[in-house]
Amino acid sequence: MERAEAEVEMAAGGEAVHTPHSAPPTAPSARVSIWESVRACGVWGREVDKAELRRRVVMPLYARRAVAAAVAEKDEAAGVAAAAAAREEQAEEDGLEVVTPMVVFVNSKSGGRHGPELKVRLHELISKEQVFDLSVVKPSDFVRYGLGCLERLADQGDNCAKDIRANLRIMVAGGDGTVGWVLGCLQELNKSKREPVPPTGIIPLGTGNDLARSFGWGGSFPFGWRSAVKRYLNKAVSASAVHLDSWQAVIKMPEGEITELPHALKKAEPADQLEFSKASGSELTEKSSCYKGVFYNYLSVGMDAQVAYGFHHLRDEKPYLAQGPVANKLIYAGYSCTQGWFCTPCTASPQLRGLRNILRLYIKRANCSEWEQIQMPSSVRSLVVLNLDNYASGKHPWGDLKPDYLEKRGFVEAHSDDGLIEIFGLKEGWHASFVMAELIKAKHIAQAAAIKFEMRGGEWDRAYVQMDGEPWKQPLIQDQSTIVEINKVPYHSRMINGDS
Repeated sequence: MERAEAEVEMAAGGEAVHTPHSAPPTAPSARVSIWESVRACGVWGREVDKAELRRRVVMPLYARRAVAAAVAEKDEAAGVAAAAAAREEQAEEDGLEVVTPMVVFVNSKSGGRHGPELKVRLHELISKEQVFDLSVVKPSDFVRYGLGCLERLADQGDNCAKDIRANLRIMVAGGDGTVGWVLGCLQELNKSKREPVPPTGIIPLGTGNDLARSFGWGGSFPFGWRSAVKRYLNKAVSASAVHLDSWQAVIKMPEGEITELPHALKKAEPADQLEFSKASGSELTEKSSCYKGVFYNYLSVGMDAQVAYGFHHLRDEKPYLAQGPVANKLIYAGYSCTQGWFCTPCTASPQLRGLRNILRLYIKRANCSEWEQIQMPSSVRSLVVLNLDNYASGKHPWGDLKPDYLEKRGFVEAHSDDGLIEIFGLKEGWHASFVMAELIKAKHIAQAAAIKFEMRGGEWDRAYVQMDGEPWKQPLIQDQSTIVEINKVPYHSRMINGDS
């Protein structure tokens, strides 16, 4: 199986965009050392001149007020009006050139709850109008109204607004779920042919931060974060953009609904349901429900998702316990022990048995249109579909496989922009622990261009599923199948390469 050679093409705004296989190597990025934290809190952060940074990333006054007003009012016209009113105050910034305008989204609930302090620091470094709190503003509103306002101003002959729209970059301060939420909203620009899509960088605030690790942004929020924030923003200004595959998961249920929907998942519109039915050759009944979502790192079914589900509920109910990545990982470990992850007695609850009891796995291989059933190992209790090399805080369960093994299994070397996705299994907690310690490899199951799960409840009334760290409880029916189908989205997401 051949892969496309790496190429470099010029994107809007003139920066180099790397096509397939240009994504940075993921394994070295995942191993974030203490030295990186020391660098972030030392003189390296102070080397970035605050005035020079502002000159490069801050929009002119009228433009940033226009975007903020359009998003707040959910009305492009309100933004245009705000731009006209602000032009009278523009004299103080008449000499301001648009270099690389930047917008930052902050999730105040991510990681150690650094969000509120970080937001204040970002106001100091750039401007209040270019920093959006995700507890107040949805990224979809920014895409629809904020970018729409810039596009409307550009259509009216405003060359400055046109340049801002063409060169805009986005930073997301949050965990993997937050980054995925923003990337999913930005994909609407592709669907509506509103290119270019702004590339996205990451300030890692989450627990795992696997997307941040994979693209050179580090695996944790640095100790000396106040100076490190300047480094993050300065790096994002000039770093190259690379491509990332994204994958759409469609869930078709014969009846019932999913409660507590994560950000990454939403109920499909009737038109989408009709399209999914035609593609699969099966009709949805009146009782049927259909959901869709996009993930960038992983989707998993089983015990790991159940542990994540318990952690998220505890964090929401008792936020004072989740005071940082270390505390979060200890809570994860506690849940792993209490949820049966470390023991699988044959006579125990059916919820503690292997996934083969409820799940059939089908794949499409590269350049093949037919589904092929893959036998599920009886011992597997978590099935993980992985797009990146990093999983569970920078671990590499797929591993760095030797050429002889790849050839024997019919695999190829994994990349995050190759149109293929890897499938592996975890057994009981002891096996998972050795895998996460990288003493052994996970149970390699398949490598595919498309995937389908067929799940039936039997003795199970539910399964646990998660996408990019956002878990939910998936209802199951005893004698009817719930289908989960995963296909590659036809366009890439654009990431800022922090390693460049």
